[in-house]
Amino acid sequence: MQIKVLGMGCAKCNKLYALVERLVARTGIEAELEKVERLEEIMAFGALMTPALVIDGEVKSTGRIPREREIIDWISS
Repeated sequence: MQIKVLGMGCAKCNKLYALVERLVARTGIEAELEKVERLEEIMAFGALMTPALVIDGEVKSTGRIPREREIIDWISS
């Protein structure tokens, strides 16, 4: 599984990255976690607001930090 947190280094972006990192470790799911900070790459996903969460190429959320349960559901399915 490939997970990307899109954002240019703002506090919410960093918080989402840390949250996803913690949930991946807690669930034991094998995932490659990446922080994408380059504007061109963020725009390529069509994310107009950050932070954004992308799982296996699909944008799951933009402009907010999803609840833990949402993230766990997304990474577990």
